Amino acid sequence: MRTTTETLRRLARFAVATALLLPMWGYPARAEAVEGRAVEGRAVEGRAVEGRAAEVAARQAHMVRATAVAVDARKDMARLTFTLTAAVAAKAFLLERPDRVIIDLPEVNFQLPKTVGRQPSGKGNFIGSFRFGLFAPERSRIVIDLREPALVSRVETVTTGAGAELVIELNKATRAAYRKAALRPMVDSGDSLPAEPEDTVKPVARGPKNDALPLVVIDPGHGGIDPGAQTGDGVLEKDVVFAFAQRLRERLEESGRYRVMMTRTTDTFIALGARTRMARQAGADLFVSIHADTLGSGAGVRGATVYTGADLATDLESARLADKENLADQIAGVEAAEDPDDIVGILADLTKRETRTFSSSFAGNVIDSFKGTVLLNKNPHRSAGFRVLKAPDVPSVLIELGYLSSAKDAALLVSDAWQNDAANALTEAVRRYFSQRAPTEKAGGVAFSP
Repeated sequence: MRTTTETLRRLARFAVATALLLPMWGYPARAEAVEGRAVEGRAVEGRAVEGRAAEVAARQAHMVRATAVAVDARKDMARLTFTLTAAVAAKAFLLERPDRVIIDLPEVNFQLPKTVGRQPSGKGNFIGSFRFGLFAPERSRIVIDLREPALVSRVETVTTGAGAELVIELNKATRAAYRKAALRPMVDSGDSLPAEPEDTVKPVARGPKNDALPLVVIDPGHGGIDPGAQTGDGVLEKDVVFAFAQRLRERLEESGRYRVMMTRTTDTFIALGARTRMARQAGADLFVSIHADTLGSGAGVRGATVYTGADLATDLESARLADKENLADQIAGVEAAEDPDDIVGILADLTKRETRTFSSSFAGNVIDSFKGTVLLNKNPHRSAGFRVLKAPDVPSVLIELGYLSSAKDAALLVSDAWQNDAANALTEAVRRYFSQRAPTEKAGGVAFSP
């Protein structure tokens, strides 16, 4: 390891020295210097990744695991029983519009098939579906969708010889009883749950430590308890877009031209408003949200689509997709609230107009870079009212890499070769975008150097 590291350092020093001489011969020095730093940086990054993987593995080894779930659903009663390796505290409450039962837990490693809970669990019963996953650091959540009002009559962890069982019992109820119960916490099996998080994790920008460089925020859609779209054989949108976002981050960092931040760096839920707040608070110059959805219009629809924000959608399909994506908070059992706009009056109108112009410009760069590499939808640039694209002062796009409802797209989306090609093309789009911008061009008037 020492020999390899020393070799990399020598290569880096050689690249820097060469970079100082190349301008005399008419060659670009900066690219060579950046490559040298990238070689050494990748070695450091590799060691960091190994360290994080070991840390995650150690934490999961001591985490309570859910290894099975059984559903007993009848006309007026339903029981969900999760098999656990140890007892946990649990708290249940209700949400309306739509009706959902929320079970909050300490962090649990759900080692269950990805398709569990997706389909209705019995004809005629009042449970529609249920899902589970990480909701916030050290907190997991189970969300049960109800077809009809029902109250939680029992939430209890029962110790068994092999570990424990989390038992959740529901009984059908009237609308009036449900509405009254939804106003207060219902059933609590213990008081040892971690405190409610104030907000999501606060990621740190990576890349060269030069605040003059533009900051690109990559937003892998969905995560944690919100799986996003999924195929019949269990491929989840949240996994596909996270893998791609990591590749894109690596390409941008390797260039040495940008600082890069991701809204989530693990499989955890991040509220829609929090994603936008992260970008704004960090002073982002570009926000790129990555998705791979399904469409109800048939499996024949294929190709990448780039969306920009707008008050009115360009077409009905875009409006439906935006409505679907905007339900992410609801899916995770969070009551969505619009963030107040801290830019008001004439300045707000001018800033939003400028931001949307920049967003459309980047969308055009993405489409041009994808041509010949990534299959594009027949109408590749569309607009709709996506909540994650509502930052008034951060140019933002949402990219549907393809559609999991298409078998051909789905096969490409999980391909390493395709993801590499698409990440390279998107990196080129970012380069073109910033090369076209003047040093002081940024919504809000904050300068940067491309």
